[in-house]
Amino acid sequence: MTARLLSLAILGASLFLNACATPPSTDADKARQIVESAGATLDSFTSSNEPPMEHFRNLMPRAHGVVIFPGLIKGGFIVGAEGGNGVLLARDAAGAWGQPAFYTLASGSIGLQVGGQMGDTVLLVFSPDAVKAIVEHQGKLGADLGLVVGTVGAGVEAATTANIGADVLAFSKNIGMFAGGSLEAAALIKRNDLNAAFYGRNVSSADIVLAKSVSNPAADGLRAALAQR
Repeated sequence: MTARLLSLAILGASLFLNACATPPSTDADKARQIVESAGATLDSFTSSNEPPMEHFRNLMPRAHGVVIFPGLIKGGFIVGAEGGNGVLLARDAAGAWGQPAFYTLASGSIGLQVGGQMGDTVLLVFSPDAVKAIVEHQGKLGADLGLVVGTVGAGVEAATTANIGADVLAFSKNIGMFAGGSLEAAALIKRNDLNAAFYGRNVSSADIVLAKSVSNPAADGLRAALAQR
């Protein structure tokens, strides 16, 4: 039943995405668009005067990894769906940012819901072990990956104090979609199809993030933006 609900959630999110924008013509175009949008999201977060983004700027230098979801969706369907595509990047031992691996974040909830919301979301990952857990496994951020997840955003005061021991902190322009700790029940799903399209051959998240066996100059702008933070 849980797997069926998750599948419905992902399908619903995809339908909502298709309704909101004209899709790119190829997976390679889609992957490049996600990377470019991730850079715009990062710029938006670091230049924002909103109080939660001050926390973001202060914590960014401590992050070992970052997962950026531009335009994360919360759509209203018979089965409520949240989801969106994004990228994971991690620092190497020297502190340099590596190449992006593609992921989808999706969760489902039962109930009649209407309407839809879109908001940029960035996950800061605070240890190499947490980065490795995301790369080597797939599933719910909390239970399946064994990570402690906190949220920071509008309506959440001093959340960094309450979540100082968190492995992952989620910053969002629309924190309501993660109210009640629902982010821990959200699934991080590897997108090997987008990885292959972006790098021109079949590669896993581990090949990209841990082994650093591939590169694409289309990610240089995003990596340079991260290096400035």
